[in-house]
Amino acid sequence: MGVREELQKRIDRKRVEIADLEMKTREARVYIQALEDTLKILPRDSLDDSSNQTLELRSGSRVAKARDALKKAGVPLHITDILKELGDQATPANRTALSSSIGAYVRRGELFTRPAPNTFGLTEFGTADTRKGPPPGFGKDEGTEDEKLNEPGGLLEGM
Repeated sequence: MGVREELQKRIDRKRVEIADLEMKTREARVYIQALEDTLKILPRDSLDDSSNQTLELRSGSRVAKARDALKKAGVPLHITDILKELGDQATPANRTALSSSIGAYVRRGELFTRPAPNTFGLTEFGTADTRKGPPPGFGKDEGTEDEKLNEPGGLLEGM
């Protein structure tokens, strides 16, 4: 019966070995699943070399035509001017549609900029400061009530 017992021991050892390998396989699958879940959380355009690639727009789309019109103009344009360049009417629906399409690129910081309300430019134009500043005399007192009363034609004139 020594042979029978020896064979049984070998069978038992192989079953333990198989159980260990199955456990390692399960752990490896869990690890892969965790990596895949992490990958889903990250944005599709990672910060590697792919960010240096130029953004391709679908040829013939309104956004691509708007980009071409802005390149041709060389300066940021108001949405109504962009629509005129495209040959479209400046209806509220057209303005809203094109503004929201371009605005999506602005929010992602890709290709387009918004230097002023409803005005769009290209990132290649740079970030010129389009603010004109406060109006002249902003923040200066025009005079107190007492000074106004003593002015010519004021209530206290000649008193």
